[in-house]
Amino acid sequence: MPAISLPLDGSCRCGRVHIRLTSAPICTAACHCRGCQKMAASAYSLTAMVPVDALEVTSGDTVIGGMHAPELQHHFCAHCMSWIFTRPVGMPFVNVRPTMFEDTRWFWPYIETHASARLPFAQTGAVKSFEKFPAMSEMEGLLKGYAEWSAQAV
Repeated sequence: MPAISLPLDGSCRCGRVHIRLTSAPICTAACHCRGCQKMAASAYSLTAMVPVDALEVTSGDTVIGGMHAPELQHHFCAHCMSWIFTRPVGMPFVNVRPTMFEDTRWFWPYIETHASARLPFAQTGAVKSFEKFPAMSEMEGLLKGYAEWSAQAV
């Protein structure tokens, strides 16, 4: 996996919403939960967790979609309805869909979550797997592990 080359630019499918990433992810993941399966219309969703101030919408506007929960704001393009990113309220990171970027060679999931809901054929190649979502007490170690792993994966 090549190193991430910043800034990264990307867009939704129709190109009406453009985004820019200015800092490397703090972790990468694939989620097998039923909500992500339904929103991604796929076996799992891919996520790059990035610092809140590292992701910018450079043109266009997003709308809130998905589950419309106060704790999770799922941002979509209003026209093509591409799921672009999710802001977990009160968290210091944003979950951006890495497939929105023009260059995706840098992406590889470090963790997979909700493996208990994995479809029988779905394989992610993630380094670590969790039956549900990792406990908050595990996050510090996972972020440190991702930083070490991603530095070596170059």
